[in-house]
Amino acid sequence: MTTAAEQERSQKFEEIRARLSEKYLSPAALRPKSSARGLHHTALISGDVERTIRFYQDLLEFPLTELIENRDYPGSSHFFFDIGNGNLLAFFDFPGLDVGPYQEVFGGLHHTAISVEHSRWERLRDKLVAAKVELAEHSGASIYFRDPDGARIELISDPLGEMYGSKVL
Repeated sequence: MTTAAEQERSQKFEEIRARLSEKYLSPAALRPKSSARGLHHTALISGDVERTIRFYQDLLEFPLTELIENRDYPGSSHFFFDIGNGNLLAFFDFPGLDVGPYQEVFGGLHHTAISVEHSRWERLRDKLVAAKVELAEHSGASIYFRDPDGARIELISDPLGEMYGSKVL
């Protein structure tokens, strides 16, 4: 049961979202074309290259596409996984540096959402459960879990450009 204060706070935030939508959100037919071609890659940090490869390639079935030296830090690896539709999920490791554990911070990464076909979503959910990866399932379409380094990943069965059945693109 929500309190009156929680309802008032929720209403305040809804009013803020409505104001921002009115000011900035154009109807799809009136929106200009984006200047971007798409997401080339998102780069995360890996504490152990082989462990990361096993998790993303073997468990999640994202093929490793490249493994090269990081040009910015000699001895460091920069490696990429195919997450479909011409998009890549990349990683760096920083051997010899104590980067510490993953942290969610303001301005930092909250989660990476990756769209998969629903039948594959179900299979990957079952593989994660079998591998004893702690996960949270929402709306029969999203699975949230952490990778071996703590980054939050979402597998979502909605098609690209949709969120829980609503068009967002």
